[in-house]
Amino acid sequence: MRSYHPDLTPPWKKSAPAPEVPADPDLVVEEVTTGFCGAVTGCEAGTVTLEDRFGKRRVFPLAARGFLLEGAVVTLVRPAARAASPAARTASGSVAVPGARARVARAGRIYVEGRHDAELVERVWGDDLRIEGVVVEYLEGIDDLPAVVAEFGPGPDARLGVLVDHLVPGSKESRIAARVTGSDVLVVGHPYIDVWEAVKPSSLGIAAWPVVPRGEDWKTGVCRALGWPENTGAAWQHILSRVGSYRDLEPALLGRVEELIDFVTAE
Repeated sequence: MRSYHPDLTPPWKKSAPAPEVPADPDLVVEEVTTGFCGAVTGCEAGTVTLEDRFGKRRVFPLAARGFLLEGAVVTLVRPAARAASPAARTASGSVAVPGARARVARAGRIYVEGRHDAELVERVWGDDLRIEGVVVEYLEGIDDLPAVVAEFGPGPDARLGVLVDHLVPGSKESRIAARVTGSDVLVVGHPYIDVWEAVKPSSLGIAAWPVVPRGEDWKTGVCRALGWPENTGAAWQHILSRVGSYRDLEPALLGRVEELIDFVTAE
């Protein structure tokens, strides 16, 4: 006995498979049975909505070979769901606010000891500080802090935050900080000899920050140990250029700066 294929339709009567095309918004197609031509305005489960050039809308089923695209028969299918784009972030990791304008400066301020420290804070937290209306001032040295606090006159509506280098128990820095700290003044510090160390070595392509012998200028010693020209200004610009976001900084600095921003902006 002869065996027959279950589909006995003659080959010349079979419809060739039509390509599947996502029914993306604004795609212009023609429905084959009615001749209605329009742009896709919506696509639900099993149906597509078309709008013609006169603004008239009609809903059609997503039938196989049901539409013409540039004269060719196609099968419209529902577009794949698009993943939501991740929210843009500032260098500090905060959610960016597109088009946000800088807020009028608050009465409160943040003082940062050291020019390099101030530049690093601006690099990573600058966008956040402008949105919050927080101005960062440069503090040349912690010895000047008592006079700065007295002149500033902090209060509940004008809080003062201060970031200092190498704030460790028993140091001169810690004693000065204790003299000025109060309900409206917060002094915090990082444990590093210099803010250079707050930049992760991996971000600079080095294994670790060098150990500089006591009595030797730390920055000069670092340049010498790393084989950099003994120009600390140029070295700092190189370091700063490798900082793109909070990911390039050590947590011990990140936490202190965030603490100051929260303190100054607290209502």
